[in-house]
Amino acid sequence: MNRFGGKLGSTPPVVLNLLIINILLYFGTSLLARSGVDLVNSLALYYPGSDLFRPYQIITHMFMHGSLTHLFFNMFALWMFGKTLESVWGSARFFLYFFATGIGAAVLHTSVLWLQMGSVSSDAQALINTMSPEGFAMFVKENFPAYQSRLSGFITNWMDMPHNSQFILQAESYIQDLLNLKLNIPTVGASGAVFGVLLAFGMLFPNTRLMLLFPPIPIKAKWFVIGYGLIELFSGLSNRAGDNVAHFAHLGGMIFGFILIKYWNKTRRNNFY
Repeated sequence: MNRFGGKLGSTPPVVLNLLIINILLYFGTSLLARSGVDLVNSLALYYPGSDLFRPYQIITHMFMHGSLTHLFFNMFALWMFGKTLESVWGSARFFLYFFATGIGAAVLHTSVLWLQMGSVSSDAQALINTMSPEGFAMFVKENFPAYQSRLSGFITNWMDMPHNSQFILQAESYIQDLLNLKLNIPTVGASGAVFGVLLAFGMLFPNTRLMLLFPPIPIKAKWFVIGYGLIELFSGLSNRAGDNVAHFAHLGGMIFGFILIKYWNKTRRNNFY
């Protein structure tokens, strides 16, 4: 028996069903893709300005994953921490918490993307008004660093003929392609809600010791959560080339989870040590 009653290792219903749905959708998406059916276009979360956006994606994106590794780590964390929370809170409250933090993650991620799109669009318009190879190179470096190497040949050739109209037209086409690319990037995964679950575990069981894999040392849950949150904040602000992780979605799950738990704790406080 575990400390909350029930059989040791048993998985409560909400966590169990979330695991099943996520796993089935992952492999179902892979199988249907072979037949030309792309569920990502329908169920992933797109920026509201995209033609691919649908309101229901705020929910459905939580059940889509980009790789088997992505799926495994999300589901493992959900199982590891979520089953304890569901045992303490009950299934109804855990169900509400999971989806509230998942939606909160989507809201923060979309809000940050909206700010980024506004900044990028302004830079693009300013560049089009004063087009130059140096300005185009700087625009790509600051806003689309992952594409610097792909466009380096074009930029080099353009610098040899900076006033050539064909290069200018091609640069304008590249700018529009890059804007559309950013507009239509799909967001998938339960990570935002899972980070909310992690935050809740750290708040309810702050002094529980967890064993890290790398390095293999014990650490209290509260320090693990704080450290992970700081890493996500730093990573989100760094905007490193090739980084396709929605760091602000992770932070959104933690922030909305913190707010919800504080609200619940106004009437009842549950901390376990």
